[in-house]
Parts: sequence; structure tokens; C-alpha cells
Amino acid sequence: MLSAEAARLAAIEALSPTAANQGGGAFPTLAGARIFDSRSAALNELDDRSEWDGYTPVVAVYSRQARADTRGEAAEFDDTDASIEIEFVAELAVVAEDEGVPFVDAMAGDDPEARLVLAALCGQIRRVLLFAPEGDLFRHMIRAVRRVDWEPFAVPELGLRFQRTTMRLTCMARDDVFSDEAGLPEPLRTLAARLPANSYARSRLDQLGAHFSAIGRTPLADIRIAPEAEGEFVSSTGDLR
Repeated sequence: MLSAEAARLAAIEALSPTAANQGGGAFPTLAGARIFDSRSAALNELDDRSEWDGYTPVVAVYSRQARADTRGEAAEFDDTDASIEIEFVAELAVVAEDEGVPFVDAMAGDDPEARLVLAALCGQIRRVLLFAPEGDLFRHMIRAVRRVDWEPFAVPELGLRFQRTTMRLTCMARDDVFSDEAGLPEPLRTLAARLPANSYARSRLDQLGAHFSAIGRTPLADIRIAPEAEGEFVSSTGDLR
């Protein structure tokens, strides 16, 4: 569902503003520029000089689920109630090793101070998207947030508790709106128009829009009512319909 992609890309622009990435302002969360689209952080994206004690706050944003239900059995196909889920995986990332091979993982072990940092990061995400002016673009892509879930990551059987929290926003959304024109359907078209021209989200939308060509339709023949056969429809070719 394209509405979910619109909300995800709007969230990425809100959490990692183009202006801040170009040195024109501050980032709104502790993760800074490390807001990743549908992927986790790579080794070279961690900060060895981080002000934090051996870890780097990062956030991965995903479109998790979407659905559109018609409003009753007699409703038209485009008369729907739509809902989407946008998932934010916030973690304090460190470099771990498996048989000598390094990889990125969430910091493991109990650490009260680190837990507060992670909680602050999740709180900042929620504040930006739902309350701050920077989140206006995201709020314009949805109708309302119905539910917010926080899910910590742990393996209690092994006594492991990772500094990773999955925050999930369940939102009422606008369904996709298609037309015969080439280019992006709504609400992606509106989102693209509001994004900075050189933003990450705008470049992704420009690529996506190239896949939507115009729809050609065969025009219908003219219809008229023949005066000699009142009540019967006759086509412009004279055939009785």
C-alpha cells in the first residue's frame, strides 16, 4: 500500500531533516543522521568518537503492515477505511563479533544509564512525529495515530537483554488514490511536492514515479435516443442497444 510508504518516507524526513544533513540545523533526536530506511546500520556507519560510552544510537524505519477495508457490503471499491503500521527499531548499536567476523548488534546487558538513553531516543521519535513542527509532514500523511506499542528485545532464557526497542505506530490513513495521469498516485504526489528537492525521500519518490505511466482508455461511441424508437437507445451507428 503506497500510503504506508508515504508515511515512512515522511517520518524519515522529519527525523533526519535535509537541512540538518546539509549542515543547516540540528538533528531532532540522539540518533542524529543515523535514521535508516528499511535497513539496519552498517559497520562503517557507527561513530567511534561517539559521546556515548561505546555505543551509537541508531534508528531503522520500516513499513510493517497496511490494510484497506471497504465500509460495508454496499460500499464502492474505493470507499475504504485504511490503516498502516510504521515501525521504528531504536537501538544502541555496538560492534560485536561471531567467530572473529565483526557485525553490528544492539548493546547487550543491563545498563541503567544506557536504558535511559534508549528511552529518551524513543520519546524523541514520538515527540517529533506527533507533537513537534518538524513532524507536520508525517501527520499530513495520516489521519490519526490509534495506538503506540513499545516492545523491548530480550532473550530471558539466556539472561540477555539488549538495548533495543521496537516502537510501532498504528495509524488511520488515507487510502491510495489513482488516476489516469502518469506519475505518482496520491498521497505520494502531495508528499513529493512538499519535500525538499534534494532530499533522500524526494529522490526515492522520483524513482518510484517513473514506474507509473499514463493509462490510455478507448473512448466510448456517442449515444443518442432515436426519436422514432422512444425509450430505446440507439448507437451513433444506428444499431439498436
